[in-house]
Amino acid sequence: MLTLYDYPPSQNAYKVRLLLHHLQQPYRTRLVSIFEGEGQSDEFLARNPTGAVPVLELDDGRALPESNAILTYLAEGTAYLPQDPWARAQVFRWMYFEEDYIQNGIATLRHWAMTGKIARRSREQVEMKQAASRKALGILDRWLTNREFLTDVGYTIADICVFAYVSRADEAGIALREYPSVAAWVDRVRAQPRFLHEVAGYASDPHSCRELP
Repeated sequence: MLTLYDYPPSQNAYKVRLLLHHLQQPYRTRLVSIFEGEGQSDEFLARNPTGAVPVLELDDGRALPESNAILTYLAEGTAYLPQDPWARAQVFRWMYFEEDYIQNGIATLRHWAMTGKIARRSREQVEMKQAASRKALGILDRWLTNREFLTDVGYTIADICVFAYVSRADEAGIALREYPSVAAWVDRVRAQPRFLHEVAGYASDPHSCRELP
């Protein structure tokens, strides 16, 4: 059985849980206390040298880190990742967009806001992340006007990937209602069969106020 090394408040880990839920794929969970330094243990670093979650471990012991790599691996041969090279490239295009634009904006800003770290950051740092978040949402809002999903082949891991943090923009202090096409797309994603509604907040971890080791 697959094993997912997880930290529930992480939306990167949520991406993987969401796809596993869509696929009805059974798996075991191993929780990693990242703010207490567990991700920096020799045992965990052997699975992921960055010390981050999620990590997917196969039955044979091979370990795959990085949420978007895990999504690609799990989606192979399913409706969530097309076989056609052009269509696959369009899926990957939005996954790269997520890594470049959303991780560096909404994801970081949400983490700071929900763990009390935003008060420890300079005004310039916060304003930079806010601007990056709004830029990403503006790009998505224009793209999703008159489009149902991010690519022409329907709901894929591109949508799962981008949805994870974009859907939590309000928690980053960015009002999602200001981007109506994005907000409508978020609703369509949530309406997908076997959607996973459970999302954990950082309040569940009293150690999350610490800086990452």
